[in-house]
Amino acid sequence: MISRRMMTALIAGLAGLLPALAWGEPKKESKNETKTHRLALQISDNVPEKMNGVLNVAANVSRYYDSRGEEVEIEIVAFNAGMHMLREDTSPVKERIANFRKSMPNVAFTACRNTMDTMERNEGHPIRLLPQIDVVEAGVTRLIELSEQGWAIVRP
Repeated sequence: MISRRMMTALIAGLAGLLPALAWGEPKKESKNETKTHRLALQISDNVPEKMNGVLNVAANVSRYYDSRGEEVEIEIVAFNAGMHMLREDTSPVKERIANFRKSMPNVAFTACRNTMDTMERNEGHPIRLLPQIDVVEAGVTRLIELSEQGWAIVRP
């Protein structure tokens, strides 16, 4: 038969385990594991200073995490008037983007198909993008999806 004292000790011991059972033990990162940081940058204005600002933020964030030995993925999402950043014929920053391709493979560029369709309709000709630009159906929905996956969303 279990004494009252033993029962109290047993209950106290189980009560101490309940938080761990309910929430699980916190995962401890080993020194070999590093978290990959994820940043999405929005460009929706046809303003060269803002386009350069987005590229500056991408470069600074990339260098920061690189200096710490940590990984970072960056995606620049262009829509509305910001699509000019990724267009072959109108980009004021196409040389910088070409340099990013060579020196920062962790930075991806994404164009909005909805905006491209509107521009093509308004201008009467196909829109040509710079090399290696991904195209998604809608830039805003891409940002929503990235946010839902835990990416930080910033509009510099």
